[in-house]
Amino acid sequence: MWRALFVSLSRNRTMKERVMRWGFVWRAASRFVAGETLEDGLRAIRELEALGIRGILDHLGENVESETDANRATEDYLLALDRIERLGLGGGLARSSLPHLAVKPTHLGLDLGEAICERNLRQVVERAARAGTVVEIDMESSAYTERTLNLYRRLAYEYPNTRIAIQAYLYRSREDVERLIEEGIARIRLCKGAYQEPPHLAYPRKRDVDANFVRLMERLLSGEARGRGAYVAIATHDERIIQHALRRIAEEEVPREAFEFQMLYGIRRDLQVALARQGFTVRVYVPYGTEWYPYFMRRLGERPANVWFVVRNLLYA
Repeated sequence: MWRALFVSLSRNRTMKERVMRWGFVWRAASRFVAGETLEDGLRAIRELEALGIRGILDHLGENVESETDANRATEDYLLALDRIERLGLGGGLARSSLPHLAVKPTHLGLDLGEAICERNLRQVVERAARAGTVVEIDMESSAYTERTLNLYRRLAYEYPNTRIAIQAYLYRSREDVERLIEEGIARIRLCKGAYQEPPHLAYPRKRDVDANFVRLMERLLSGEARGRGAYVAIATHDERIIQHALRRIAEEEVPREAFEFQMLYGIRRDLQVALARQGFTVRVYVPYGTEWYPYFMRRLGERPANVWFVVRNLLYA
């Protein structure tokens, strides 16, 4: 119920224009969003690095409506990569720990056509390769899953600095993972999924999503998958799943270069630090940008406790 409500609100332009004018909403959103500028994002990245945690710059934006907007977003990503490269050229970060860059295909024009999106995405991936970092291709709603996988396949063989997100709540993800393993390009960010999907496409119950997440994670950690080049970013804040992953990693003697943990900015910093102190690679998505409203609404849908902060401020505003 909560997810359906807030995913719906995330797409409501009238609400977006109204809500973004309320200062207390930004105060709530700032828990999950580093700020509105690239400098805000880089500042948060540096703070994480000081704790032994690596970052992923996530320039917020999606579903652009014109090729001009898609090209502008592409330029913003390229600018971010320029700054990332400088961090590894005398900027204080080792090349191996440079921030990754997350991109949403609809931000680069997927709604306008795959050719436009691929042209823009290719520019970003090529620039990231020169900078020495990785592009994490985000997965959006199920309406885009097949097209996003197609884009990834057209780039993945040429550019090993690409990864793709797979959402455990979709029924199709098991087959998608197997195909990517077979094709030798299973460089996967495994997450649960943050969109509202119909029950004929996605598991409606959390326990089933969790069970599928574990199945897919175990498959990607298996010796056979790793032998075919599989790499898994275990993207969850669920301590039970993380502990299960750690046991499986120990049992299978999975090398640390075959996996990492990923989490979101503003959620479970204590857990992020604890894993990093154990020597595991931990990356945190650091969102920034003026288009923070849809992202914030989806976070509210995932964590209803945060709704009451907004409600209390609304009552006393």
